[in-house]
Amino acid sequence: MHKEKALGKLTTRTLAMPADTNAAGDIFGGWVLSQMDIAAGICAGQRVQGRVVTVSVDGMSFIRPVRVGDILGLYTSVVQLGRTSMVINVEAWVRRDRIGLREKVTQGRFKFVAIDEHGVPMPLPSEDDLPDYVLENF
Repeated sequence: MHKEKALGKLTTRTLAMPADTNAAGDIFGGWVLSQMDIAAGICAGQRVQGRVVTVSVDGMSFIRPVRVGDILGLYTSVVQLGRTSMVINVEAWVRRDRIGLREKVTQGRFKFVAIDEHGVPMPLPSEDDLPDYVLENF
């Protein structure tokens, strides 16, 4: 039996709580999207070693629902580098009821731009300019 594996590095983990639900008791898609943006921002900021801003979300697809009590684990990977921007792939997986079945629930691609202290786009640092510990995570 083939088990699908998460692509990327585990970046964040959080618990889906009742406050994150709609009136029917389902976790809001917007909450999941927000958690994914946070994880993607962490990944992008680490690669840049500085400030980044989200400029777009592409290819978002919800596969399965997230339920109260699920642990949401977000896996990130840099999939494209531009001059000032980068694309981060995010996969969201849950551990049902904190201990049970592990399932992929959604995925998406987030585009970020590196900015300087004035909020102006700036070139991404080259790999030669990054410390070894940063490169080990990508």
